[in-house]
Amino acid sequence: MAVHEGKLSAVLTDFARTLATDFPIQGILDHLVERIVEILPVTAAGVTVLSLGKAPQYISASDDSALRFEHLQIELGEGPCLLAHESGEPIAAADLSSDERFPRFGPAALESGLAAVFTFPLREGSGRLGALDLYRDTPGSLDPHDMEAAQTLADVAAAYLLNAQAREEAQVASEQFRYSALHDALTGLPNRMMLRQRLEHAALRARRSHTNSAILFADLDRFKQVNDTHGHQVGDELLLAVAHRLSGLVRPGDTLARFSGDEFVFLCEDLFSVADAEMLAVRIEQAFAAPFMLTDVEISITASVGTAYSGPGRDLSSQLLVDADIAMYQAKRQGGGRHQIFDLREAQRMTDNHSLGKDLRTALVQGQLEVAYQPMVRSVDGLVTGVEALLRWNHPRRGPISPPAMIAVAEQSGLISDIGAWVLERACRDRADWLKEGHAIPLDLAVNVSGRQLMSPDFRATVAAVLERTDTDPAGVVLELTENVLIEDGDRSVAVLGELKELGVRLALDDFGTGFSSLSYLRRLPIDIVKVDQGFVADIDQAPGVDAIIAAVTNLSHALGMTVTAEGVETPGQRDEIGAIGCDHSQGYFYARPMPAATFSMCLGMRPLGQLRLPTQRPRDPAMAYVSDAV
Repeated sequence: MAVHEGKLSAVLTDFARTLATDFPIQGILDHLVERIVEILPVTAAGVTVLSLGKAPQYISASDDSALRFEHLQIELGEGPCLLAHESGEPIAAADLSSDERFPRFGPAALESGLAAVFTFPLREGSGRLGALDLYRDTPGSLDPHDMEAAQTLADVAAAYLLNAQAREEAQVASEQFRYSALHDALTGLPNRMMLRQRLEHAALRARRSHTNSAILFADLDRFKQVNDTHGHQVGDELLLAVAHRLSGLVRPGDTLARFSGDEFVFLCEDLFSVADAEMLAVRIEQAFAAPFMLTDVEISITASVGTAYSGPGRDLSSQLLVDADIAMYQAKRQGGGRHQIFDLREAQRMTDNHSLGKDLRTALVQGQLEVAYQPMVRSVDGLVTGVEALLRWNHPRRGPISPPAMIAVAEQSGLISDIGAWVLERACRDRADWLKEGHAIPLDLAVNVSGRQLMSPDFRATVAAVLERTDTDPAGVVLELTENVLIEDGDRSVAVLGELKELGVRLALDDFGTGFSSLSYLRRLPIDIVKVDQGFVADIDQAPGVDAIIAAVTNLSHALGMTVTAEGVETPGQRDEIGAIGCDHSQGYFYARPMPAATFSMCLGMRPLGQLRLPTQRPRDPAMAYVSDAV
């Protein structure tokens, strides 16, 4: 008997009401086969979905026999289900014993008690998702109305399957997005966002349980050299290896996160004392004792670790993360490869530097910085041949800031490139003014360059732009660099120096003797001038052997085509020794202190063109005395 229209309508209504909820795909299929058996003249029903993923992804059956027939068709690769899926048309096998279309499935199904099967494709536009199988244990055809009703139910089920698939895919995508938002893409570790979430949760637990916590901030030492030497692919492989090794140190309940770049953070809860945190810091250090065996290279690297401990009575907050970061930098300034517990006094000093950095930015913008000039003379007769431009800052509340402190703050605050470019341009314009006034022959202009300036990717372009804007002859400009800058990243430094030489400027190696280079190191560098550190000059007439050191530097420099300038000459004895050794040029308080541009211009105007000489002894001339005593 054909299915009654009222029964079909009831099933469809029930389908719509039930499937309006978040029914999963498997639930839809189970519901379909259960209702079909209730309203159609069949003994069992099954469905196989073949096109929503790996085939077959979903199989459902009204009873064990139907489930056996569904699997049998998949196993044999033959049957009405597969034929309906391929053709898109209903398949009727009213008597399997006489149906020759399924030579393998037919006999096996008959042996299991199946007599007839009717299959309806689950259609998706012009494609198919799978097929619905109706099984009977007696042969015979289905009424055309029953066939039509079965196909209608198959079509409705297909529509719900597609909706459920879209819903599940959206849920998976949402979960993947959330995972990506909270995890580092390279290492799979929790990222900064998840760390902060877990820190908030840990703070709540700590308030309830009154337990102690700690944060350990680990930063790889000289990781940039790995990227520069071996490439970023090796750098990424190293970070993965580090993450894997550090993951082995994590206790249950603790968090290891990749904070950024080469920075890793441990959040440790339920600690008894600071000793527990320090023990983990030691284990982190030990984790870097063995080299990392990467695909094509073996790399040894260390890490600086900073520890901040919440302690009894101290809230666990994001400030603990800041404190651990500060402690890490404290360890790094001590040479790296060690751990450091947060030092409040050092943190206060860094906070003070941060405040000073803000003031320095304001000073740069509002024109509060100044440039002073210290003359450089020819050693044999005191003839002024150039000046060194020196940055000065008179803070409105703190007074004069020492140059080393100012440079350190500028580097920490990221202002060093902007300030360095400003000094170079200001000095070039002052030099141009002196020349326009007709006071002097073109004097050498020496300007100091910090390591971060030199290594910035646009430094050469900055120098070239300043020279062009100020119409300055590059041959009159001397860029002074310290040897430590060149040793820290030797190959890159030599390349940058070569680029600067192409501009036509000259290069000076400042404070020679205070770093780690040897005399033979000079042969590698395209240096024009070697400046002997004032520490050697101060001891030249007091400590034995110092004059021999300066003489060795001078002789080798001359042999390499370089000139030598002695810094910090303050006494007649030092002046005489320097001259006897053969240093080409000198500078120091014996000749003149650094002075404003206007003061130096006035001194130039008191002497004939190109004949300004500074004293071979303390001067009686008032103008020259002013030069010598100028501040």
